[in-house]
Amino acid sequence: MTEQAPVTAPRILVLGDSLTFHGPDSGHPADEPRLWPNVCARHLGGEAVLFAGFGWTARDAWWALIGDPQLWAELHRADVVVLAVGSMDTLPSPLPTYLRTGLRYLRPDGLRRFARGAYRRAQPALARLTRGRPAVLPARLTVRYLDTAVGALRVLRPELPIVGWLPSVHRSADYGRVHSERAATAARLTAWSEHADVPMLDVAAVVGAHVLGGHGNPDGMHWGWDGHAAVGRAMADRISAVRPGVAAAPVPGRDAHGT
Repeated sequence: MTEQAPVTAPRILVLGDSLTFHGPDSGHPADEPRLWPNVCARHLGGEAVLFAGFGWTARDAWWALIGDPQLWAELHRADVVVLAVGSMDTLPSPLPTYLRTGLRYLRPDGLRRFARGAYRRAQPALARLTRGRPAVLPARLTVRYLDTAVGALRVLRPELPIVGWLPSVHRSADYGRVHSERAATAARLTAWSEHADVPMLDVAAVVGAHVLGGHGNPDGMHWGWDGHAAVGRAMADRISAVRPGVAAAPVPGRDAHGT
């Protein structure tokens, strides 16, 4: 009789964008129990550790991996890494990223506020005019940064399971409701994941109706708590399928945190 591996409480290290910490109203602290990383961890009987930022792309995740000493420390303790980036890579970016992100450094304050306001007003029209191109990060670079990150993680922790996801969807007026580059990025990531042996969660399949049906944040991009709950459960199932000894616990209805 084969002895089964004991079920352990996993420590889930998540690198993500604002979809990991932004709810139906605003951003929330990483320990907010309704955020999907915490929903996922709860279903697996473990805990989530989050490294994320507004607008993070695959490039930002890579920069965090090579530049954040706290993240280096967490890599020693992680049982699973989730690369929850790629969605922001696909957004329309009428201005080059270095110019758009550089607006915050303008001085004096009045000039900065004027420039940012002008860009926000122009962005929807520019996104429609350019048909959503270029994106914040080309699909080939999204794949390159993720592949480099996975390679580095496997050098450091060869046995560490790594899970990714395909880009989410949006209906954001701020981006002219345009999202033409998502399909190309999703296709490239799907092909890469098979080559790199990184299982992916199709986020759009889980939360697409929630977002496109107007049930999430009024900004048309971030999710309501029902969306976070659905993604958390789906990610728990994905992790349990790739990490031996971990199984998502069935939850009959809502738990104490309303998920």
